[in-house]
Amino acid sequence: MKFRQPILRVLIPLFLAPTLAFALTPDEQFLAARDAARTGDRAKLERLAPFLQGHELEAYVEYWQLLPDLKDSDPATVQAFLSRHENSYIAEKLRTDWLRQLARKQQWSLFDSEYPRLAQANQELACQALQSRRAQGDPRVLDDALPLWLTLLEPPEPCYPVLEALIIDKRVLADAVWARIRRQFEANKIAAALYSMNYLPSSQMPEKKLAQTVVDTPLPWLGRLPSDFSGNRAQRELAALAIQRLARNDPRMAADQLEKIGGSMKSGEKAWAWSQIGLQAAQRHLPEAMEWYRQAGDAPLSDEAAEWKVRAALRVQDWGSVRASIERMPPELAAQPAWVYWLGRAYRAGGRMEDANTLFAKIAGQPDFYGSLANDELGRHTMTPPKAPPPSREELAQVSAIPGVRRAQTFFRLNLRSEGSKEWSWALRSMSDRELLAASEIAVRSGNYDRAIAAADRTRNEHDYSLRYLAPYGDQVRPAARNQALDDAWVYGLMRQESRFISSARSNVGASGLMQLMPATAKWVANKIGLKDFQQARVNDAETNVLLGTTYMRLVLESLDNHPVLASAAYNAGPSRARRWRAERPLEGAIYAETIPFNETRDYVKKVMSNSIYYAALFDGKPQILKNRLGVIAPRTGGEARIDDLP
Repeated sequence: MKFRQPILRVLIPLFLAPTLAFALTPDEQFLAARDAARTGDRAKLERLAPFLQGHELEAYVEYWQLLPDLKDSDPATVQAFLSRHENSYIAEKLRTDWLRQLARKQQWSLFDSEYPRLAQANQELACQALQSRRAQGDPRVLDDALPLWLTLLEPPEPCYPVLEALIIDKRVLADAVWARIRRQFEANKIAAALYSMNYLPSSQMPEKKLAQTVVDTPLPWLGRLPSDFSGNRAQRELAALAIQRLARNDPRMAADQLEKIGGSMKSGEKAWAWSQIGLQAAQRHLPEAMEWYRQAGDAPLSDEAAEWKVRAALRVQDWGSVRASIERMPPELAAQPAWVYWLGRAYRAGGRMEDANTLFAKIAGQPDFYGSLANDELGRHTMTPPKAPPPSREELAQVSAIPGVRRAQTFFRLNLRSEGSKEWSWALRSMSDRELLAASEIAVRSGNYDRAIAAADRTRNEHDYSLRYLAPYGDQVRPAARNQALDDAWVYGLMRQESRFISSARSNVGASGLMQLMPATAKWVANKIGLKDFQQARVNDAETNVLLGTTYMRLVLESLDNHPVLASAAYNAGPSRARRWRAERPLEGAIYAETIPFNETRDYVKKVMSNSIYYAALFDGKPQILKNRLGVIAPRTGGEARIDDLP
């Protein structure tokens, strides 16, 4: 009798499990099945599966059932699933998983039959496809793999056999290996760079400990170099890499060291080292940046180094160097809207008006930062395009019936935003403009504002900018903006970039809510305005978040000359950085934005300011001039108004 209680604890759940499953709603059953799949409880998943036949998300349950044994599954079983759910997101996901297993087992014939059916191959599978071709003796496979050598700097595991085949076949020699290592150092992919040293010929391969010393303590290592090391390629290359590592912390010290040792280096090695010093100096807005770039001569530059060479010239308004640097860019880089615009500006500064206007016309009308600036240069200014007719009831019904849309809406209803967003994005891929506008309206009605914007952003000919630039939460935002004397177009432009109007949004650094407030910032502002009994749990409340966010915007704006470009930069990267990025002379707002050192903040400021003119056009119904909003950034003086403890 003493064993009775333990036995009952085991048996009762087994008898009750079907009853409990019946007691759950279908959505609750699905969530329980999802939990079972995530925790590896296959027995529970199998018990729940029969109850979910006919559920909108039934395919996911099938997927979870197949996944654990996928590597040993009968191909007919997997192909039957793919056939039933062809062109769906979950079929793409299973095919990706299956192809990975087929490649591991080197079942290349089956891999080759399924791989072309994949809509979006990742780099791992692309390399496995190259492996398959190599295994079958395709003579062109290494030709197709060669471009990966200098672009795939941190490859996934399946790419290494392909890269190593280039070495074995002597398609890649020592010069190309060192070029790859330089690219990896420049991208700060140090572990990958150290691994790439294994591809060097033995006469040039440094000891692992020595290479790590160059990475960790470059200055002492440089000090131990012999007075003349010109005959030792490994030492020359390591010296260039040590200069690059030193420049990341102290470009001036790196320049001094390169002056001392440059006589032992070959011209290409020395030129690359100077380009790296110039890059780091340009990102710090040092006045020597242009001179150090000149020391590099016409040496080939990475895309990042080439872009910062232009930015350094913009910073000092050296339009001749802007022109020359962009004209030396690779064609695909020079064709980007930013460099088309700045080359046009350089031509205009040099009196080549017709050439400038030809370039501006290439990008004018594009709904982005540089498209609007090109409009301004041509005297066209920016207005929202004609509004497309709203979706009809029939169009809304047709789009609502699309399986991917139904699945996405179901996920959103279950508060599974990540899964819903993936289904939504997949469903948008093949939609017409009319379908996209209907999808956007459907998302608005269900409160999924980010998905509404995602759909409206994709239209090509028929547009509705009131959907592309949604302005929800008007009862909270407009009074708050008015109370803080803020331009509501700027407030909405910033909110759109921060959260896409998802009140529960949370960033990977802990920022929360519509205006993505950091906990310390929210607490500081709450104390500043005397908000009683404030607790962090209130940050996601729309009214509280907007109150705190707009108050912070005003305080930042007032501390930065009431300039929205500076304040936008400060909102993203902090007020002290926004001040530090000013120049010693007045600077166009567009140049200030272009020369922000942080990639994220630079992109953020451009998008916030671009958003703001479209909101202003919608709110005011008048053409907008982005250049006027960007204005001129006053030089650093040290006397600007500031709040010392502003976070």
